Amino acid sequence: MFKNYLKTAIRNLVRYKGFSIINITGLTAGIAGCILIGLFILDEHSFDRFIPGHQNIYRLYNIRYAQDEEGAKFGTVPPTFGVAAAKDFPEVSSSLRMLHSMDADLLESGDIKAYEGDAIWAENTFLSFFPLNLKYGSAEKAMEGPHKVVLTEKIADKYFPRTNPVGKTLVINKENFTVTAVLKKVPENFHLRFDYLISLGTLNLPKERMESWNWQQFYTYVKLKDGADGVAFEKKFRDYVSARAHPITKPAGYYYIPYLQQLSELHLHSADFRHDELPVKGNIIYVNALTYIAIFVLAIACFNFINLATARAGRRAREIGVRKVMGADRKALIFQFLGETVLLSLFSVLLAALVAMLLLQPLNQFTGKSISFRPFTEWLPALAIVGGGILTGLLAGAYPAFYLSGFQPAKVIKGNQPASFGTGKSWLRESLVVVQFSLSALLIICTIVVFRQTGYLHNKDLGFRKDQVVLFRLRGNMSEKLDALKQELKKDPHIISATAGYGFPGDMLAGDEIIVPGKGTFGAKQLMVDHDYASTLGIRFIAGRDFSRDMKTDPDEAFVINESAVRELGFGTPEKAIGQPLQWTKWYGEGDSIKRGRVIGVIKDFHYSSLHEKISTTILQLFPEHYQMAVKVSGDDIRSTINYMQSTWSAFNQDYPFEYKFLDENFNRMYKAEDRLSTLLLIFTIMAIFVGCLGLFGLAAFSAEKRAKEISIRKILGAGITDIVSLLSRRFIALIVVASLVAFPIAWWAMHEWLQHFPYRLSMNAGIFAFALTLSLLIAFAAISFQSIKAAVANPVDKLRNE
Repeated sequence: MFKNYLKTAIRNLVRYKGFSIINITGLTAGIAGCILIGLFILDEHSFDRFIPGHQNIYRLYNIRYAQDEEGAKFGTVPPTFGVAAAKDFPEVSSSLRMLHSMDADLLESGDIKAYEGDAIWAENTFLSFFPLNLKYGSAEKAMEGPHKVVLTEKIADKYFPRTNPVGKTLVINKENFTVTAVLKKVPENFHLRFDYLISLGTLNLPKERMESWNWQQFYTYVKLKDGADGVAFEKKFRDYVSARAHPITKPAGYYYIPYLQQLSELHLHSADFRHDELPVKGNIIYVNALTYIAIFVLAIACFNFINLATARAGRRAREIGVRKVMGADRKALIFQFLGETVLLSLFSVLLAALVAMLLLQPLNQFTGKSISFRPFTEWLPALAIVGGGILTGLLAGAYPAFYLSGFQPAKVIKGNQPASFGTGKSWLRESLVVVQFSLSALLIICTIVVFRQTGYLHNKDLGFRKDQVVLFRLRGNMSEKLDALKQELKKDPHIISATAGYGFPGDMLAGDEIIVPGKGTFGAKQLMVDHDYASTLGIRFIAGRDFSRDMKTDPDEAFVINESAVRELGFGTPEKAIGQPLQWTKWYGEGDSIKRGRVIGVIKDFHYSSLHEKISTTILQLFPEHYQMAVKVSGDDIRSTINYMQSTWSAFNQDYPFEYKFLDENFNRMYKAEDRLSTLLLIFTIMAIFVGCLGLFGLAAFSAEKRAKEISIRKILGAGITDIVSLLSRRFIALIVVASLVAFPIAWWAMHEWLQHFPYRLSMNAGIFAFALTLSLLIAFAAISFQSIKAAVANPVDKLRNE
């Protein structure tokens, strides 16, 4: 019997080629999209779950409150957190503190010399918290004491090729380090990316720094003992910190509250953390959005099948009637039709798996992942694919099977056809068309909004000129030769200006307090600059003046503030802010530890961080030591300009190679998540529209065939092509309008919620929805117009000759 069912199923698929091709193509596209998105989602949720005991490992973070602002999450905490947690809380078995080096270090071994990034300074407990596989050496005491370094396999092979480097010396920034261990390839679903680990003791940080409740630079983890209650520990630790830190921080105008973040949640639930560059961060909002898209695409493909199967019911009505007359019961017919659906679904799944394998490499390149998918060699993916194919076939074919098997043989044999598209009883198919294109319209609107917001992030006026600005780190004693270096650089006609400092847009910034006498202490971003900072970056003054070399008191007494500082420090207007007193506690220096000065200028607000963060109080002041240099170039001949800068560097510093980057690269990196989301949304929206249009194309073909005699009579009576096209199209078009009206409120709510994550955002207006409706109508009309025009131009005699 099974063999007979199989033969019948194959015969029907071959007989109705058009139907089969449309369904197989739609299901293949939908299932392939689901596979790719599913692989991406599974990979995102797999981060850190390979670490033994990951359920008991937590990261400490703070929510900081200042000047009536909403709390902001910070991934870095004071150094005291780790020591206190391990010492004073018995439920904590150990703690781990780390610092992240955002700079590239110069590594040297023999004749091999190069800059390497992604270094982590960590305590010796790192390898007990995260027991990564070792190729050489031992984890015990690998990072205990100063000047110890653990290398990844990639770095070890580069600087110590074909040898075990343990015990050998690696020079980092002109200091000797002993290699204590080499890690095998670090799993890509580990939330930390690094090239080498340096022992934290190397820094020899002063005691007052390590006992500070203000200095918040450390990434800190705690490991709880088995059975310990994380919620209870969090509350106890919060009370502990509040009692010790708040008396110190609240007089400074802010306070923070500590929280725990479970290790397995760190990757997907840290997107809104500030100054949290160390972890590899995903975004649970985007992962959930992709999950919905996968469901939408598969649902549209399944709805297509249901629509087309019921629409062609008339073709199979007599077959069903004859089978019932010959003794087939309803159960056998249901089994037959479900078998056909499952067969078609399994064939589609097979094609989808091949398509997914072909598209996986481009997806990996786009997302920076190394996801593998081997459904034909590994049993688990194969089982998931086969099971998914059977489940999809059963879900998609359940209604058509029960619907078709319910025909009464006497009626259908007499020629009374079941309801088809365009009759009063086609409510199910019309409902499914509405649902299909509601989902498509929803995706279209979301894609438009995400693209507009992403474009806004990239193109918004940041308040300074970021184009054609070259950044490079000042190394060795180059700060002492700064004026001479500037003068030499400016000899190139393509170099407009140069400035040095600490705190360039998109790069590392200093957070510190500023004191307003009589009003208190306020948190502020501190930009340590030289005299040419504002002019080089094109920052505009709206009151007062810039720093001047002619004013000898500027280094010790002058402050420049931004518009937000005028408002948040209570100065009223930019003009009234000029001359207001400010004080700052110096980082170091001789004599008085307080810098006492006045505001000499107010600059227009500019975005030194991404548009995910709101501009806050910002203070510019002259500073004797400089960290980086920014060079504004004309852009006429970038290559020769860079070569000149490199030769100039070599004349001033032969110990360190020249390394540079462009300032706008910093900002482009900030919006990678949004760029990826917009691209993925576009791809899968096109896929959803394509699958939906396949269904419309098929339904239009069946509708035209069903009404062929009516159309022929209308043509003989004088109806033109436009009349026929309108007749066949208007019901579909009406359904698309209804679908769009259903989708619009949902899309507005979803995108409104998403946009709230951006302090600076575009508003949604009626134009977006009008464009989405127009686009949906055009796409739908394009899908059905071919069949409508084909029916309109057909010779009516061909359909009526046998009447």
